[in-house]
Amino acid sequence: MGDRAFGRFDAAAAWRKLADASVNYSIDEVRRPAWNIDTHRTPLPAEPPGPPVPGGPWELARRLVRDYEFSPPEIVRALYDPAEPLLGRDMLLEARFHGLHFYCGVRVTEVVDETRGGTDHCWGWAYETLDGHLERGKVTYEVVKYGLSGAVEFVATCHSQGAPSLGPVTSLGWRLFGRRTQLRFYRRCGERMRCFVETALRGERVPADPAMRVGPLVYAPSDARARRLDALAVHRAFPG
Repeated sequence: MGDRAFGRFDAAAAWRKLADASVNYSIDEVRRPAWNIDTHRTPLPAEPPGPPVPGGPWELARRLVRDYEFSPPEIVRALYDPAEPLLGRDMLLEARFHGLHFYCGVRVTEVVDETRGGTDHCWGWAYETLDGHLERGKVTYEVVKYGLSGAVEFVATCHSQGAPSLGPVTSLGWRLFGRRTQLRFYRRCGERMRCFVETALRGERVPADPAMRVGPLVYAPSDARARRLDALAVHRAFPG
């Protein structure tokens, strides 16, 4: 399965290298205008006011966030070990960009499981970029149930910038297309999350297919599938 998913690229070997990588930025560096600081909100089907409803939109969305099912496979896919605890988990991201497949590492550095203001239930997690990533920064994915109103939403908050160590060709490509692709990624994440929750509420199974595997590693999201042209793509590991 690994050969079909990644062509000639040994993704499992690249994933193993992440254990020795470090987060590639300091929070002290983060400030506008050099960094993009964003919040992306997607309303999901609402629930009655109060705590999350068993089997309701919040619980469904939480499972999708946990398993990285919201990521649009045409833009970003991930390889990780589901047996590892969520906190501290290393993930090899495959960023697919106009016939180029970039492989970059992230690490889950925060898990959110809390009630805010006594009424709002929030669950999620955050990853930060590792050495060699195209970007530097952190993304937090959360699903929030507002207890007083019953509203539910998927929220992605992030701070990021292109890695200063990118080569000239990659750096030019990032300046031309990186920010546009980044914003499209978050828009598609929200669209998929809303579609999947609505589908699950109709009683349909989401995701519909089992995830691909590379040995013990899971290839996410579950609807990510290899295409015949993937073998012809240019693969670059840790370009930053």
